[in-house]
Amino acid sequence: MPSTPAKPLRIASVNTNGVRAAFRKGMGDWLNARDVDILAIQEVRASTEDLQDLLGPEWNILHDAATAKGRAGVALASRGAAHIHRVEFGAVDFDSAGRWLEADYEVNGKVITVVSTYVHSGEVDTPKQVEKYKFLDAMLERLPELAEHSELAVVMGDLNVGHRKLDIKNWKGNVKRAGFLPEERAYFDKILGAEDDADYNAGAGLGWVDIGRKFAGEVEGQYTWWSWRGQAFDNDTGWRIDYQLATPALAATVTNYTVDRANAYDERWSDHAPVVVDYAI
Repeated sequence: MPSTPAKPLRIASVNTNGVRAAFRKGMGDWLNARDVDILAIQEVRASTEDLQDLLGPEWNILHDAATAKGRAGVALASRGAAHIHRVEFGAVDFDSAGRWLEADYEVNGKVITVVSTYVHSGEVDTPKQVEKYKFLDAMLERLPELAEHSELAVVMGDLNVGHRKLDIKNWKGNVKRAGFLPEERAYFDKILGAEDDADYNAGAGLGWVDIGRKFAGEVEGQYTWWSWRGQAFDNDTGWRIDYQLATPALAATVTNYTVDRANAYDERWSDHAPVVVDYAI
């Protein structure tokens, strides 16, 4: 009899905007229904003990909290144990705590490296923007090292930059705002290639693949963040700032990509929607 194909590895990423509040609003119901194998969380804003209590004993949790209590924080939760985890990132005088967490997982005899990251939101002409550029500089340095470490690697999370005009509904009104500045978008050109490169998102730049854009195609969206204010969610006036960026070898295994946008405003448990990808490895 033919063998049954192995279940794809399902990896989800979401900025919870505070994981305790997200669970109070329904995140647990979403997680129970989605059969996720590895979950990357940003803006945890809670303790490791809080995470374990919320997720339950079946989850193995890695957590890097921010230096300032109640701010940022990134985590990786999995059904199986991670082999290694790393949080060192950037220059020694750069505080990246709560913003970059790497782990290696063994899946079907292969090792996949997963990163949960939360890039600074930034603010034009302030020290916050300087810190954001320091972080993006460190990313450019680390990504080739990650690809060298493992041909199956994925960097995911709230990267707080819309790379292209397709990624922001109201892009004309945001060209001078943090999140869509030309200087910020240029970092993504270096990672994925510029929009007019012949091999954009397929070998240009550092060679990483934007799974969301690969699957959505050349269309507006699919957005992953909407302001709580006004009618942004109802009108789908969003930003695509949550990504899964994969090495080419891992990108070639993707069988499905989904943004789990809530059905209605009052069903949201975060201002971000989870990004869920199935990898056949």
